[in-house]
Amino acid sequence: MGNILVTGGAGYIGSHTIRQLVNEGFRILVLDNLVYGHREFVADVDFVHGDLADLGLLEALFAAHKIDGVVHFAAYAYVGESVTNPAKYYRNNVASTLNLLTAMQAAGVKALIFSSTCATYGNPRRVPITEDHPQDPINPYGASKVMVERMLRDFGSAYGLKSVIFRYFNAAGADPSADIGEWHDPETHLIPLVLDVASGKREQIHIFGTDYDTPDGTCVRDYIHVTDLAKAHVLGLRYLLEGEPSVVLNLGNGKGFSVKEVIQCAERVTGKPIHWVGSPRRPGDPSILVGSSTRAREILGWKPTFDSLETILSTAWKWHCRPRTS
Repeated sequence: MGNILVTGGAGYIGSHTIRQLVNEGFRILVLDNLVYGHREFVADVDFVHGDLADLGLLEALFAAHKIDGVVHFAAYAYVGESVTNPAKYYRNNVASTLNLLTAMQAAGVKALIFSSTCATYGNPRRVPITEDHPQDPINPYGASKVMVERMLRDFGSAYGLKSVIFRYFNAAGADPSADIGEWHDPETHLIPLVLDVASGKREQIHIFGTDYDTPDGTCVRDYIHVTDLAKAHVLGLRYLLEGEPSVVLNLGNGKGFSVKEVIQCAERVTGKPIHWVGSPRRPGDPSILVGSSTRAREILGWKPTFDSLETILSTAWKWHCRPRTS
């Protein structure tokens, strides 16, 4: 089917994507520095412990393996940290990606799936957000992804690199088997934090802003199940390997849920009360972030299947209740 290098494959979205790729017959080589990834998530595929900052390692990998395409997840993704330590984000997310593209070019590898983000849009001027919405990121994390997107366009024009850029909205949930799922340290995402309260690991959840111009006063976000994200990457890879042109695509459900709706749904799913307290708004938090995935549906034939909030939370809760090994 094809030999695929997956950078950052031991992470949350990467590991779910690898599962789908293996199911479709692809042969996988994972490169991950395990700063945030988990080796046990990718125990059944070939694995190299290393960093994209090591250009020599990348050149050796491409020389030793016939790589047909790359799925590139490796990046730092904490928005707050990117503000206080932008150098870390530009060095890792941008400079290290340049190493990857340099090694791909030298090896003649022309197909790349890139994990981008809706954070490239900044504060939305209209919703749902479409791919032609202006990109005006409000933090270095989003800016680093915009820079890589520009690099991909330039490498495409100069060297013939073909890419699918996926701009994610809020990835959530876990594989239905519950043997892989969302596991960050520190954890900053709403759904696992809410489930921490349900499981007794936290006393309460903070809602940052209860006075937004939304139906219940709390922020509205577009949550997409991680398995649906993973399946889009398989479709995107097939699309590129069939010789189709580069494209930029949003990945989201196209509908939004407020923070309070997430909490209320989590109470129904877990059967546990979830105490919350109102806190001041965080700077830069838009009231509503909802994306249009019409182009992904039309171009790739992709369609979310785990699209209800109950399903997303149920799979997350099943994973959340499993004991962790580390």
